[in-house]
Amino acid sequence: MTTARRATRSLALPIAVGKAVRAAARLRGGGSAFPGHVARRIRPTFVRDVVAQLPLGVVVVLGSNGKSTTTNMLTSIVRAHGLRVFTNPSGANLPQGIASSLLGQVGITGALDADIGVIEVDEAYGQVLCRELAPSAAVILNLQIDQIYRFFEPERVAGMFRDIVAEVSGTVVLNRDDAFLSTLGARLEREGRLDVRWFGVAPEVIDAAPHGQVLARDYENEGADEPADRRVEVEVLASDGVRAELAHAGATHDAVLPARGLHYAVDAAGAISLAEAALGDRFSIDTAIEALRSTATVYGRGEVIEHDGQQLEILLLKNLASLQMNLDALEGVPESVLLAFDEGSKDPSWLYAADFSALRHVDVVSGPKAWFIALRLEYAGVTYGTVEPSIERALRIVLDSPRPTDGRRTLILDYDQMLLARKHLGRSDLEAEAR
Repeated sequence: MTTARRATRSLALPIAVGKAVRAAARLRGGGSAFPGHVARRIRPTFVRDVVAQLPLGVVVVLGSNGKSTTTNMLTSIVRAHGLRVFTNPSGANLPQGIASSLLGQVGITGALDADIGVIEVDEAYGQVLCRELAPSAAVILNLQIDQIYRFFEPERVAGMFRDIVAEVSGTVVLNRDDAFLSTLGARLEREGRLDVRWFGVAPEVIDAAPHGQVLARDYENEGADEPADRRVEVEVLASDGVRAELAHAGATHDAVLPARGLHYAVDAAGAISLAEAALGDRFSIDTAIEALRSTATVYGRGEVIEHDGQQLEILLLKNLASLQMNLDALEGVPESVLLAFDEGSKDPSWLYAADFSALRHVDVVSGPKAWFIALRLEYAGVTYGTVEPSIERALRIVLDSPRPTDGRRTLILDYDQMLLARKHLGRSDLEAEAR
């Protein structure tokens, strides 16, 4: 019996059981990471064995913020070049989540109908996952203050990134403007094992942004490198709403982004840079720019939902950087706002570092930590109307209120409240939407 046939037979049991569990989970109302957990318990090397058959291997996307959007953009770009892509739905970036994603796309015989894997990876599990995925290339978007109860200090996350790139075999693409990544890249360049590439934002664009890219500061190595001197593969020359001007190989290109804001332009620069590294001679910048134009938003990341004849724009309140960049990207003062915060954030004190001056009034404050948010708004001088902890009732209050003149309501939600709100609005099948 050949090695390939033995591998296929060894995958038969975890696939059959995992698919059965997955089908049962979906009958209960959506996707789940549990089927992947079951498959990995039966065969711990399940992920490694399945992705090993990808002809062009795997590339991974990392960073404190922007992973889901960049993965989405990169997937669109690679598909536009005629390749079949396996990717994981946003949020399914832990080992069991990726295994569940594979169960949804692998055949019962173990065959995966794809040429390349484009996979979002959580930094805390990145080294473990990358030992299984064996990525040929990676992009690291940024290092920002994130979930203090999980990551503590940014230096710890920097150590995670160092461990992860040790598992990459070919190219690593880094944000030139990030102090921690600048230090990491300089070290990698000295070692000479990897092809190190850079993307970035023109200094004048960063200076014009109210809070820049909200990057963490590397106090220990501050001033050690001059990132502006580094050659970048893609540079953001301008950012205005959903439009950005990107420089590549001496030419400028006008890009239309899936959502509004400088952070999405940065994600696009990272996605194009990694696509070029992964595709090599196949890569076309014109194809990449056109792919961005037709890329849909990732759920909850600047997504606009039409509901009962109303436009609802969802902005993610994940951490200080994501909140601040979304507030900075608002076009004028929003007329109708719902702001919801969940118990998932163990320490919400970081909200006191946010600048809420882009808001004047919040119609409804919701979520289990609604009163904490109300107090924070009081300190910021932002008035608010109703405090309603139930997101379902809060949505109804907002939807029933007089419609704003611009026809759009703004929902600023943390991750858990975003999931509940989307489900209430009839948008719960995240796995299907990610394909």
